[in-house]
Amino acid sequence: MSGRGGRSAAVAEPDPRQELEALRGICGALGVAPGPDQLAKLQTYLALLRRWNATYNLTAVRDPADILVQHVADCLAAAVALERSAAAPTGARILDVGSGGGLPGVLLALHRSDWQVTCADAAAKKSAFVRQVAGLLQLPNLASRHVRVEALRDEPFDLVTARAFASLADLVRLTDHALRPGGQWMAMKGQMPTAEMAALPPEIVVFHVEPLNVPGLNARRCLVWMRRRSDSREASAPLAGPAGRAGA
Repeated sequence: MSGRGGRSAAVAEPDPRQELEALRGICGALGVAPGPDQLAKLQTYLALLRRWNATYNLTAVRDPADILVQHVADCLAAAVALERSAAAPTGARILDVGSGGGLPGVLLALHRSDWQVTCADAAAKKSAFVRQVAGLLQLPNLASRHVRVEALRDEPFDLVTARAFASLADLVRLTDHALRPGGQWMAMKGQMPTAEMAALPPEIVVFHVEPLNVPGLNARRCLVWMRRRSDSREASAPLAGPAGRAGA
């Protein structure tokens, strides 16, 4: 256990070849085929995450095998679902709120080099970590902002996403100014957050709840897709996703 800024117990580094095979297995299960450069950058990111996590508590997950499943596979599953949707076309601008160690923002930027991904976090060390990742991995499509999201004044984004950040109501309240007209929210959740959905303001519609099949994870995951009621359904409905719809 470590306190703020304290050093955690050392975690053994995984065998690089075994880690590479595990990454290939995850990608294969999700139906994606990353190139050697993408895989190398993903391994570099994981090494950086473990190194920084020993000091700065970027994530409570410590075991390298658990990081692969609970973080990498989870976020890549969301990236694949996002790619299938109409929410992030070529050149889409994506905001990852409360990004922490760059989850899912870094994985989104690695998955699609044409997506312009901004990771926002109120913690300076977490923002510095994502900034270093963007530099070392040479990801010009990944940016980091050290800011409380309600104070973010960037050009509005096509998509706002968040993972373990806040309730749905707080997410839309804090980021409404950051989402362009016709844009969408994609919230990463565990089980379907029925109570959170019921607490949304009437001007926000949950129009799609998409179950995620995360390789190796024996737990429920889903994406909650939201839009403003004033935006047309035709302009914002995802193209794919084996899920039912909620809301109206």
